[in-house]
Amino acid sequence: MKIVGVGAGPDLLTPEAASAIEGARIIFGSKRAIELAKEHIKCEAHEIKDFTLKSLPKDAVVLSTGDPMLSGLGKFAKRGDVVIPGISSLQLACSYLCLDIEGLAVITAHSRDIDAVKIRIIRELDEGKNVFLLPDASFGVNELASLLKQRGLSRKIWVFEKLGYPDEKISEGTTDNPPPASFGLYCMMIADVS
Repeated sequence: MKIVGVGAGPDLLTPEAASAIEGARIIFGSKRAIELAKEHIKCEAHEIKDFTLKSLPKDAVVLSTGDPMLSGLGKFAKRGDVVIPGISSLQLACSYLCLDIEGLAVITAHSRDIDAVKIRIIRELDEGKNVFLLPDASFGVNELASLLKQRGLSRKIWVFEKLGYPDEKISEGTTDNPPPASFGLYCMMIADVS
């Protein structure tokens, strides 16, 4: 099986990813992933129903939005599978802010234990790291700002909506004055202001 990152938005496919998609016999992916790769798809493409990938044929090409190893389908890869990286929202956000990935903690709140996520965010910030956060519907920008205020942490917060798309939007705020709450396809960056 090949798990192929199709990028965070349109026109972010790498040449390796495009080649794998064009040479596929059968493709599976989310509706969004299939849409991002559609100009390279030359075979049957099926919307994924089982995100564990257990029921898919061994020769399937599976499309994963962004990068498969950043909260993507790469977590289901097994020895012998091929994972082709994609351009992620993390890479785009860091490039927009000219922020080095090396000093960054990457945290996914989506479908996770939110109390554990909160503990990890505070720990990483206390250790001097900036945090890239993939939010959850129950833990977005307002909940993040509230958590940081309760802990007395003054930070800059950026909300990146629809990164890589023509209508992408970047909003900046602080713990005391958070950027507008967003819904849907977005990520956040939390950085020290001192």
